[in-house]
Amino acid sequence: MALVATYAIPDLPPPQVDLHTPELLLALVAAHRHLAELKGCSASIPNQDILINTLVLQEAKASSEVESFITTQDELFQADLHIAEAISPAAKEVSRYREALKYGFERMQQQQGILSNGTMVALFQLLKNSREAFRQHEGVVLKNEKTGDTVFVPPQDSASIVRHMRALEQFVNNEEPGNLDGLIKMALMHHQFESIHPFSDGNGRIGRILCVLYLVKEGLLDTPVLYLSRYINQHKHDYYQLLQAVRDEKPNYLAWQRWVIFMLKAVADTAQQTVQLVSGMRELMAETKRRMRADLPKLYSQDLLNNLFRHPYTRIEYVQRDLNITRQTAVRYLRQLVEVGLVQEQSQGKHLYFINQPLVDLLTEGEYVSR
Repeated sequence: MALVATYAIPDLPPPQVDLHTPELLLALVAAHRHLAELKGCSASIPNQDILINTLVLQEAKASSEVESFITTQDELFQADLHIAEAISPAAKEVSRYREALKYGFERMQQQQGILSNGTMVALFQLLKNSREAFRQHEGVVLKNEKTGDTVFVPPQDSASIVRHMRALEQFVNNEEPGNLDGLIKMALMHHQFESIHPFSDGNGRIGRILCVLYLVKEGLLDTPVLYLSRYINQHKHDYYQLLQAVRDEKPNYLAWQRWVIFMLKAVADTAQQTVQLVSGMRELMAETKRRMRADLPKLYSQDLLNNLFRHPYTRIEYVQRDLNITRQTAVRYLRQLVEVGLVQEQSQGKHLYFINQPLVDLLTEGEYVSR
């Protein structure tokens, strides 16, 4: 087995790396343009919980697939109902990822936009259902899944891990004038976090959560709705190759530039796809609202419409809670929605649930086609 050269965790921004090349700046402009479009488009959805509940689950699904936790939309939505007799390990991982991302968003808001090491540890503990914090044990190495060869050895002793994470925390939250553009900082932060590899497991998923949270922290998004992991999953080979090239190449200034450009393209591409998804949700909500008013004018309310889009699979209890109505009234509302074809009724054992099938199709296909 070939010896693996030690990668010295650098200061950020990495010294002697030009992060203002023409190619990089072009990628930066495109990423900002598409991200701004997504921010504006997302604001057009009247209830932001709809986006957080649905799109964060899609990000969770895609991010977990990068780590080979594969599940289906149906399984995820059933798990979200809390009625499944047996939820697969993959579905549990995805559900925990979503809860971790939502928790991180809420905690960052409570801390006035600070993305702290305490938040990162809390994300790990929620994601892995663990009480651990930063790694305490040595012997952690990253290996090639196919060959078994060691490709990278992260910092080993706990004191080094803590020291590097404190420096990263300071870099992330430093907002002095003249600092790097927020999107470039996001790319550098993600690479640094993955290289420190501070946790015993889940570093890839937590690193991707941090990317989305950082965009909210910087005001580039209002809510963590960017579907970033889908791009990384589609370009998984390039992602890992560019990540490792920064550690391997000497000098590595070109590798850093290629890495940042990759992440900027990931943001731009993902933002465009997410704009299509959010626009499709807005159109579908408008069409559902029109049909409810036409076919069920006495039934229509904005709260009921929001429920159908916050929960692609909804339950009697959810409607009862969200509309503050009796169970009997909630049952009657859902039966009427079934009669006019706005939802489909399904059962699992003694449990009933109701599917907004056009929304499920949109989330699966990524584009709304008016029927």
